[in-house]
Order: sequence, then C-alpha cells, then structure tokens
Amino acid sequence: MLKHALVMAALLLPGAFANAHEYSVGDLHIAHPWSLQLPPNAPNVAAYFVVHNNGQADDRLLSVDSPISDDAQLHEHAMSASGAMKMQQVPSVVVPAGKDLTFAPSAYHVMLMQPKDRSLLSDGKRFPLTLHFEKAGDVTVEVAVQKQAPTDQPQAHEHAH
Repeated sequence: MLKHALVMAALLLPGAFANAHEYSVGDLHIAHPWSLQLPPNAPNVAAYFVVHNNGQADDRLLSVDSPISDDAQLHEHAMSASGAMKMQQVPSVVVPAGKDLTFAPSAYHVMLMQPKDRSLLSDGKRFPLTLHFEKAGDVTVEVAVQKQAPTDQPQAHEHAH
C-alpha cells in the first residue's frame, strides 16, 4: 500500500510543479505571471504578475527581458493633462517593503514589443521572462498565456501600442 502511494505521489509531482506558478528571489515573491493570448493583428503583448516584498526595505524592478522580444519595457497607465488615461514607459518600478506591487491591465505591466515567435503567445503556452531587481537580483519566470484574464485580476483591456 505504501509503495502504491509513493508511486502515485511521484506521478502527481510533475503536475504540482507545472501548476505551481510562483517564484522567489531574495525577499521577493512573484505570483502567477500571465499574458493574454495575442490577437492576430496585435503588434505587442503585455505580461502581468504580482510581486510581494517580504523584506524590510524597498526593492526596485529595474528592467525585464525575454527571448521572445528584442524590446521588453516596463509601462504604467497614467492620467494625461487632458484627463485621459494613457500608457507610458517607465525606467523602473519600486517594490515597497512589506507590500504587493501588482502588474495588471490598466496598471503597471510589461510590454513585449514585436514578439519574434507568435506561436508562443497562444492559449496554454508559456514563455520565459527575466525580471531584474536592484537588490534581490534576477529571476526568470514562466508567463502563462491565457484566453482570459484570471478571475482574481482586474478586467483586461485591449492595448494598441
């Protein structure tokens, strides 16, 4: 009986790791990196995740990169002088001590400009994204491509970058 239970546990273990979509580096914990499936005419794609800083000091996300794009940028939504929301590139993003930093539609997000391999951007696929933090260092996460935003995230909006 014990042997049977061990065999079952060994068979289920890879599935548990495949679904464990969380990463840690230093005091930072990155949860569920995701992206929407790339529509046929969209030139760029956004990636989202949540970073929780368990430390006593702020950290800073300095940059991101991915082998699927030569140009990965940090972006935010900001109010323009005319009162309209617009997206703009930012040089870095502070990850406050003891708090969450949420990358989500209509908030901070990563833009991957002109992806090289569009086949990696369909539902069920994953692609690597490396986050470069000032204090915690680098961590590579796997971004899960989905047809719809997760139910615990703000509603996604189409981007026309």
